[in-house]
Amino acid sequence: MDQPLRVGVAGLGTVGASVVRILSRRENALGRGGRGIRLVGVSSRTRNRDRGIDIDRCAWFDDPVAMARSQDLDCFVELIGGSDGVAKAAVEAALDAGKHVVTANKALLAAHGLDLAKLAEKRGVALAFEASAAGGIPVVKTLREALAGNEIIRVSGILNGTCNYILSRMEQEGLSFADCLADAQRLGYAEADPTFDVGGFDTAHKLSILASLAFGTEIDADAIYVEGISSITPLDLKMADDLGFRIKLLGVAERSKSGIEQRVHPTMVPKDSAIAQVMGVTNAVTIDADAVGEITLVGPGAGGDATASAVVADISDVARGRVGAPFGLPTARLDKLKRAPMQRHEGGYYVRLSVLDRPGAAAAIATRLAQADISLESIVQRRAETPNDDPEQRSHRAVPVVLTTYATSETAIRAALEKVIADGHIAEAPQLIRIERE
Repeated sequence: MDQPLRVGVAGLGTVGASVVRILSRRENALGRGGRGIRLVGVSSRTRNRDRGIDIDRCAWFDDPVAMARSQDLDCFVELIGGSDGVAKAAVEAALDAGKHVVTANKALLAAHGLDLAKLAEKRGVALAFEASAAGGIPVVKTLREALAGNEIIRVSGILNGTCNYILSRMEQEGLSFADCLADAQRLGYAEADPTFDVGGFDTAHKLSILASLAFGTEIDADAIYVEGISSITPLDLKMADDLGFRIKLLGVAERSKSGIEQRVHPTMVPKDSAIAQVMGVTNAVTIDADAVGEITLVGPGAGGDATASAVVADISDVARGRVGAPFGLPTARLDKLKRAPMQRHEGGYYVRLSVLDRPGAAAAIATRLAQADISLESIVQRRAETPNDDPEQRSHRAVPVVLTTYATSETAIRAALEKVIADGHIAEAPQLIRIERE
């Protein structure tokens, strides 16, 4: 009988501790159809901390790089995090030593995935990363294996539970972004420095991985246009609801005439769409393909047990001898990504303007949009309340005006709004949100 797969886990935070618990609980069942699985080593920054797990039978390594090189290990599990530093050094050491690697580290893959995949292929070992893109949702395996017979047209989805939680609370309770963020931090959904999540960068890293799998291209996280959610207000969410939409932070990668378009930004989606029903910390990924059409995968995108489930599934695959090209194709066959400039993106737009309440302002704005060949689908004005109707006071008062457009280009809408700003008829920067109708 084959010897068990000897596993070492580096990083014993929430996910790492969950991985250890699952391996301990299901040690005999996980290797069905292949080798057994045995946890033999662990590494973390703090040794004598109560994590609620039994690691007494495991070798302790103060240095994860040393564990990665250990001859007593067959599979190195990296749950340290970060795109560089010790996480990168340990993964490189493990691969170079001929060890299989399982990781949940999207930042590492976004920055160095191609080089790490080349090293894994050279050594004939696995580089598995199901947990890196959407927590417990098996989207990596779906793209790489289950849909191998399809040409992927588009991958899109909610890839960050923190942002979805904040937007859901803002919509349902009318709270401000700042209040919801503070609550998310209190509950542990957001970090003390939330920029990586709310700025859209976490979603961008995950999207870069999914785009590589979907389109057979090299990872290029720098090609992704990124906007976060901090500018979204309760008024935007209320107006979206009135117009039949919800606002979600979406990551979108799709084929276009000018190349592969990759973008992360707040998006209005129809309230009756599948993606609009995804609330709270849940994630969802929709894949459009030529043979199967559209499929949507929904599930927990974060949390110890959900992410650990994906990590352990990768370990189980390694025990069964499933070692293939990390990104579906050998790295030599991955295409260079042909970037589609965001300026060429076409679609509908929601525009919220704080228009100064004076004669001719609205007409001037409409003229600027018409000059850019932008057709308006709807115009909604919210009259501001004032104690009197004094003309002088009214001329300094800003009235919220919401416009929605038919399909136009990013270049056209931004050029028109620059002229609107220059004309001096608005009191603050415009709010611009893209509309996805399908």
